Amino acid sequence: MQAGWHQFNVPRVVFGRGTLNKLPEEAALLGGKTAFLLSTPQQTDQLNVIRGLLAGSSVSVAGTFTEATMHTPTGITDKAIAALNAVATLSDNASSSTVIVSIGGGSTIGLGKAMSIRTGLAHICIPTSYAGSEMTPILGETADGRKTTRSDPRILPRTVLYDVDLTGSLPRTMRATSGINALAHAVEALYAQNSTPVVSAMAMEAVKSLSASLPALMADGDAAAEKKAQEDALYGAWLCGMCLGNVSMSIHHKLCHVLGGSFNLPHGETHTAVLPHSLSYVAPKIGSVMAKLAEAFPGSNGDAMTGLNGLLAQLPVKLALKDYGMKEEDIDKAADIALSQPYWSPRPLEREAIREVIRRIWAGEPARADL
Repeated sequence: MQAGWHQFNVPRVVFGRGTLNKLPEEAALLGGKTAFLLSTPQQTDQLNVIRGLLAGSSVSVAGTFTEATMHTPTGITDKAIAALNAVATLSDNASSSTVIVSIGGGSTIGLGKAMSIRTGLAHICIPTSYAGSEMTPILGETADGRKTTRSDPRILPRTVLYDVDLTGSLPRTMRATSGINALAHAVEALYAQNSTPVVSAMAMEAVKSLSASLPALMADGDAAAEKKAQEDALYGAWLCGMCLGNVSMSIHHKLCHVLGGSFNLPHGETHTAVLPHSLSYVAPKIGSVMAKLAEAFPGSNGDAMTGLNGLLAQLPVKLALKDYGMKEEDIDKAADIALSQPYWSPRPLEREAIREVIRRIWAGEPARADL
């Protein structure tokens, strides 16, 4: 382990079933007297549930914004802050009694983080997927067709309410892509430049938990088995987010940011399609990590790629980005963007090899280590 300072960035976490009911109490703990609620257009029903929870409590609803969008466009953040300013007087942001409450996946949580860092307001996250953004001090935003990321401890939400019941209603396809999105955080953390034994231990626990629970969530089993799988999957996703929040990103996230942010591709689906290819690209340089993953993936027969491909085969996922709207003529542009500001990688990014990786992801071809 490298000597030096190792600081974990973690929010307060409330985990379990029915933890959504803790929202009024948690908002009050942050000094909240009013709450500004965020969601996507598809999740407004959940905002109505929150309204009901806050009704009669010491925390009232100041207003809502329901236009959260994937990849956190800066224009949407501008619009949300304008809506916030219209209902709250923020003469002193640092001591304001308004808290931002985001409920949803990475799109809504990303918007909450963007608003929080701009205004200084406390942010409470209520995840309804396995995306993991709620556990990181990282903000990815898009502007003018480019996605950029930054890290700042002030971006980290103050409180996360993990309610297993909220993930129980996820469609199977979303469970699968959101779960693989989370898994990718843990896999990349194992070979990150600044990974530590503590992060690696969390990552391995997360990989084992998700690789076992995700197939179980696709099966028509008994209710008790499904409940356990839901709990294990959300626990694994929590750990994956912790990993992502405490290491620097590498080739996997670089490719996902380029492909998703530049070509407006769906977030979880992009991570799912990219993961086997980003791992196969760096595999020759991370032998010890591949050996650990081979032990973690069920049915790997000693080979991590076999285990990962076997896991994906059990899930209702598409692995070709052309199915999500990426055009073949975008491949060269994507390769150029990936090379323009590359993240650190155990195997440096080589233009022709990266172009071929992106082509395979576009086409949905099997990942293979022949580059």
